[in-house]
Amino acid sequence: MSYKCTKNFIADWGINFMQQMDLLHDDPKKLFFKYLLPSISATLVTSIYVLADTIMIGKGVGQDGLAVLNFILPLFTLFFGTGLLLGVGGAVLMSVANGSGDKKLANTYFTHAALSGAFLAILFTVLGLVFLEPIGYMLGCTPVNIGLFTSYAQYLVGFCPVFLFSSLLQAFVRNDGAPKRAMVAVISGGVTNIILDYIFIFILGMGMAGGAIATVIGSITSVTLLLTHFMSKQNTMKLLKGKIQVNLIGRILHSGLPSFLIEVASGIVILLFNLQLLKYVGEVGVVVYSIMANSAIVAMSLFNGVSQGAQPIMATNYGADQSERVVSVRRLGSITVVIIGIVLFLSGFLFPDIVVQIFIEPTTEVLDMARGAIRIYFAAFIMMSLNIFYSTYFQSVLKPKLSLIICLLRGIIICTILVFLLPLLIGVTGIWLVMPITELITAIIAMMMVRSAKNSI
Repeated sequence: MSYKCTKNFIADWGINFMQQMDLLHDDPKKLFFKYLLPSISATLVTSIYVLADTIMIGKGVGQDGLAVLNFILPLFTLFFGTGLLLGVGGAVLMSVANGSGDKKLANTYFTHAALSGAFLAILFTVLGLVFLEPIGYMLGCTPVNIGLFTSYAQYLVGFCPVFLFSSLLQAFVRNDGAPKRAMVAVISGGVTNIILDYIFIFILGMGMAGGAIATVIGSITSVTLLLTHFMSKQNTMKLLKGKIQVNLIGRILHSGLPSFLIEVASGIVILLFNLQLLKYVGEVGVVVYSIMANSAIVAMSLFNGVSQGAQPIMATNYGADQSERVVSVRRLGSITVVIIGIVLFLSGFLFPDIVVQIFIEPTTEVLDMARGAIRIYFAAFIMMSLNIFYSTYFQSVLKPKLSLIICLLRGIIICTILVFLLPLLIGVTGIWLVMPITELITAIIAMMMVRSAKNSI
């Protein structure tokens, strides 16, 4: 598909996404705020799976359970990220093929993504169950808490196909013209997860295993509702028979790589932080970090919500060469996310004790460490807001390489260097400073890229 055709496809997609709004002519400010609340609501719900378990386990099992749950998060990001790799990668290519009128190629991409997902899900499940305890020790567990790890992880790994296909199918169903069905599926699974978390952990006293089972059932609920799309008249997707084409799988992986890296990078960062904290201050540091990492999930959901709300407006107007409207929405989005970031920072800076008590009943040791750590770490949310928004902006104006640079800088490169360097210089305080400094450096680079790229919009 030519560059011009690609731009036209983006414009057509944005217009069809919400036909009652004229994305090319309505006031950009009104359009932005009409998209804002639904988009933020949808992205917040996606964080419920992790947050529900975190809060319920923190309250019901205690800080040992919370620390172990933080060791498990990299596995969750691997499964969910692999689903995004194949789901987003394949769904984008499917949409482009549909836009050019090649329905067979569109279904071929869907078939290859689904089969690749099934293969990887089975592989992860088998390897994960066979090497469950060694994986636990590799992620930071000790003989004292390995039992808590296996009691949760056996269900997470055993039902890996459900988690992987939850994110994979969300992308395909959305791109097949059913965004509301995808949203309902995610919300239903999240609500189910919360209710069952309370029943299994507090009423039935099932501990870590109860939290895991609740998460599995919640994800099964989402997948089941997503599968109903294939029985609807709106569905255009079907599995095709034929030989596996390696080149098509390569295209899917290339297309979905940024989404995969964003998700998996968070798991890598969590792993590195956990290992460094265990080295410098022990398990209490992991407990404190788990509180901040889960607070960051909420923050990123808000920033992603604003970004995804602005995305179809920017993409559609970019496709129609309406650069002034693109810049207007970019400015509105930037201001909005920064305001949210400042509010989150002030909340943590002024009320760190309340933040801690949302997740656990803290010991004096945890509370003393958490107060200073939260005040430092939450400063990252101000610049993080811009980095996430600018990453989406560059995707919207067909500059995915610049988007990928932002993701790699903040998600892997800078923080990996700093998490090993800063503790050597200033101890554990250096670990809490890693993300604020990482986001600041990335934001400076991102703003320079925005300025240098503005003439090509």
